[in-house]
Amino acid sequence: MAKAQIQVNDNGPLRVSGEVELVDAEGKVFATKPVFYLCRCGKSGNKPFCDGTHKKEGF
Repeated sequence: MAKAQIQVNDNGPLRVSGEVELVDAEGKVFATKPVFYLCRCGKSGNKPFCDGTHKKEGF
């Protein structure tokens, strides 16, 4: 698998690609895809993943 990459999108989420394991504070591993987006605005209903809410919130 490809090297991990995190791309910061202007006024939007973090685009994560490559071999990455995403783990919460309690040690639970999230199921991820080869490319996924993490919320930066804090308003997503599907945290930690982006659901597009930043567009409505004017982030």
